[in-house]
Parts: sequence; C-alpha cells; structure tokens
Amino acid sequence: MKSPTRNFLIAPLCGLGLLNAVAVADTTAAGEVNLYSYRKPQLIQPMLAAFTADTGIAVNAVYAKNGMLERLRNEAANSPADVVLTSDIGRLTDLKNAGLTQAFASAALQRNLPAEVRDPAHHWFGLTARARILVTAKQRVARREISRYEDLAEPKWRRRLCSRSGKHAYNLALLAAMIHWHGEAAAQQWLAGVKANLARSPQGNDRAQVKAIAEGVCDVAWINHYYLYQMANDAEQRAAAATVRVVFPNQHGRGAHMNISGMAMTKHAPNRDNAARLMEFLAADHAQKMYAEINGEYPVNRRIEPNAYLQSLGAFKRDTLALSRIAGQRAAASKMTDRVGYND
Repeated sequence: MKSPTRNFLIAPLCGLGLLNAVAVADTTAAGEVNLYSYRKPQLIQPMLAAFTADTGIAVNAVYAKNGMLERLRNEAANSPADVVLTSDIGRLTDLKNAGLTQAFASAALQRNLPAEVRDPAHHWFGLTARARILVTAKQRVARREISRYEDLAEPKWRRRLCSRSGKHAYNLALLAAMIHWHGEAAAQQWLAGVKANLARSPQGNDRAQVKAIAEGVCDVAWINHYYLYQMANDAEQRAAAATVRVVFPNQHGRGAHMNISGMAMTKHAPNRDNAARLMEFLAADHAQKMYAEINGEYPVNRRIEPNAYLQSLGAFKRDTLALSRIAGQRAAASKMTDRVGYND
C-alpha cells in the first residue's frame, strides 16, 4: 500500500506560498492523485482515507475557502491538480466555463448518478444533494401555513422573514430555478415581494437564520437542510434548532429545490487515471454511504439511504430540474438581485 492520505488545510487557496509547494511536490509520482477542495477537511477526509485504503493511491489534498478558479487559471498547464471538489452548481459551471475542466465520460458515473446531477458534456458530477428547505417557528407558524417558495412573497409574511445575502450562491441557485419555472418578470415580482417581507437586512449564514427565528427576530427562513442537521448535533446550537419546524416546499407541484456538492477533473490533470478512480469511488456505494452518515447530506446515488436524522424528517418530492438549466439562469438571477435592491 502507498503512503496514507496527506491533507493540508490552506485558506485562501490563492497566495499559498511555500507550504503549498511542499504539499504538491512530486505530483506525478505513481500512486498519487492531487485534489483541490472547497469542502471542509472534516467533511471529506473520511472518504479520502477510505479511497487510499481501498486503492493504495495517496491523496494530496489542498483545502481552501476561495480562489480555486483563479489559482487553476494562473497555474494553467503546470497545475498539479487532478480533481476539484466544490459546493454549489455555480462554482462547478464557473470552472467549466473558464475552460479549466475536461470531459470525463464514465459508464460508472452514469450508472451511479442521475442525469440531473451530471453535466450533459461530462465536465462535472454531483456528489451530494442538499434541499433548500423552509424552516418556521414552531410557536408562531402553524403547520401547513406555508408550503411553497412562492408563498414567501405573500403580504401575510411582512417583516416575518430572515435571509442570508441574495447574492450567495445558494440563493442565486434558488432564484435561477424560479426564473426557469416562472419566467423573469414573475420571478422578479416574487423576489421584490420576498424583500418587502424581510424582518431585517439580509445577513449571516444559514445557521444565523435559524438562530434569528429562535430569538424571535423572524418566523420563517430558507436554508440548506444539512445546516439544521449540524445544529441538532451541536450542543451549543441544539436548542435553537429545536425551535423550528422543517417544511419541504412545493410538494404538490415540482418539489423542493435541490443543489449539489460536486467534482470535476481538471483540464491538465497529470494523474488522469488515478483521478478517474477517485471520482468513480466517490460516486459509488461505499463513499456515498459515508457522505450520508457523516455529513447529513442526501446521497445522489439513489441506492443509498439518507442517515437516520434525515429519514426522521420524512420522504419528500425533489425538483428534478437539470442543474445545468439552473446554472444557465444564474447570471440573470444575479442581475435581478441587484435590480430589486435585495441586499439594501
């Protein structure tokens, strides 16, 4: 067996300096694969260790909060990176559109991953799915009082909503889906209605919206589901998580909006064969089960069940709109956010 997985926590990715040079030295040696990742080390390390144990291939992993696209562009053909891991369809398509990825047509990935989480041109692939759920104050919002994303714009919710920045990738993806389903004019009217209903200016992350509900600042918010799972397993945040009720939106229509974390093979991958093995491993049953159990995200491999906490929330209908269609509306969503002054 080769050397164990080697991980280097570096953020931001741009301007890494000497430590990065050490981390990626001798990158073309047999039995290695080099990974650039936006995903936090604790979320991906168990899967990388399992890959090394299974294949003997060492993983040199560089973690970052930002700067991956710029780094890959600057490195060009000299980049040591073989695979990139990131969250949100926007970041994946940005990498593809910048010409920094290559097509990887894999029968195993097509078998394990549904079409809506795969790039039609084989440049990116989903690894986990996250539902954009509504969370409501148990003590102030009745069951079934709100059931759709569209309801967020109703006047009854005036000064009762909390939201993170409208420019955040997760909210842009949801707005892009609204543009797809309703057209730009109707989506802009909806977004203006949501802005009018905010109890405070958009701020904080998804967890901050749950905390705001617990503190009585607002009654309804929308978050990625796994943040609630993480809060429920955090002694300091468990009480706040217990104050909200989960609503999977649009269950009598298209279903809940879904986004992904995903992966792509870099354009100049020096260890292409090992990169292919890593990507196929991460989409196969063993790694997908680990993702489900450890991270509280929904597996994209449909043979794998969600973890016990997610199963306790119940089955729900997913919006199966191809993520490539959502990605195509992100620019329009960003401009729309500016037009309505959502973050003002």
